Amino acid sequence: MFVISRNTAFTYRDKPINTKHIGRELGVRYVLEGSVRRSGRQVRVNAQLIDAQTDAHLWAERFDDDMGDRFALQDEITSRIAVALNIEVVAAEAARATANPDALDYVLRARAAIAKPMSRESYAEAIGFYERALALDPRSVAAQSSLATALAARVLSFITDTAEADILRAERLAQQALAASLSSPAAHFAKGQVLRAQRRYEEAIPEYETVLAADRNWVAALFALGQCKLFAGSIEETIPLVQRAIRLSPRDPQLGVWYREVGMVHLLQSRTNEAVGWLEKARNAAPAHAGIHAPLASAYALSGETERAAAELAEAQRLAGDDSFESIAKRKARSPGSWEVPKVRDLYEATYFAGLRKAGMPEE
Repeated sequence: MFVISRNTAFTYRDKPINTKHIGRELGVRYVLEGSVRRSGRQVRVNAQLIDAQTDAHLWAERFDDDMGDRFALQDEITSRIAVALNIEVVAAEAARATANPDALDYVLRARAAIAKPMSRESYAEAIGFYERALALDPRSVAAQSSLATALAARVLSFITDTAEADILRAERLAQQALAASLSSPAAHFAKGQVLRAQRRYEEAIPEYETVLAADRNWVAALFALGQCKLFAGSIEETIPLVQRAIRLSPRDPQLGVWYREVGMVHLLQSRTNEAVGWLEKARNAAPAHAGIHAPLASAYALSGETERAAAELAEAQRLAGDDSFESIAKRKARSPGSWEVPKVRDLYEATYFAGLRKAGMPEE
């Protein structure tokens, strides 16, 4: 992304200049403007993103915090704005009419498609755009990495009928991307996603850590690393990582999945009340996600709310569209690598599966 330097930007400070004029003068498409106000130890930052071609407001946010550690506060606000702009600018760019789209146009359109509510259709749309990008530029590391990530993601989300083929292609694309650009965070993220889809959690961890070393604001890597820590047995590290992602991107399209992960860890550690709270937030954020209703059914059952548990289990079965939530055996068979670590397996048995049995899920 082409970004004007801060010294140039500051020349417009406190001047009533039209945004369109700034866009023409500097050759930029977007202007981020805002203000900082302080009252005692409290600071309020207002920020808004404006389309410099149309003067339309695309996004606005307010940040309130304590001045305690000024540098940490600056980093936190900068990170949250960067993550928000990553979502908003991609959506705006993908919506622009383009007579002759190039590879980058198709990559942006694909990212905008993935930002829609998760479904087979949204992933198929995104993968189609990535395929077009790759056809236009077969050596594009961005297209290779993004297509690999999307293919692995739909395997991880259980919304593909060609899981084995998707993983094989994703693995090949990730290898090509890394061979072309070993320092690319996107290529390392793609490899991490492939390894996670293959349930090779220990091997995936360093890939996500490499991504975060290059870009600490990569929220999807924070979530994925947290999940890998859970399945590798380091469950106490999961919630801080996922909550970091939530804090950086509080309007993220994947928010429901992140809430679910936090709720699941609380459930596994027998903090049932906390689990219910987080899983209800997850359900509200992503009501069509079958994998959220099942742990909520378990949490309700363990809390003694059997009617609500039965209702959530029925909803999970309805939304799944297959038999994956019909029995304990089928639920285990769907993700056999998720509880290979004895410590994790024991926690699942004592909480998640115990709750599903109470909610009415049969063994076979």
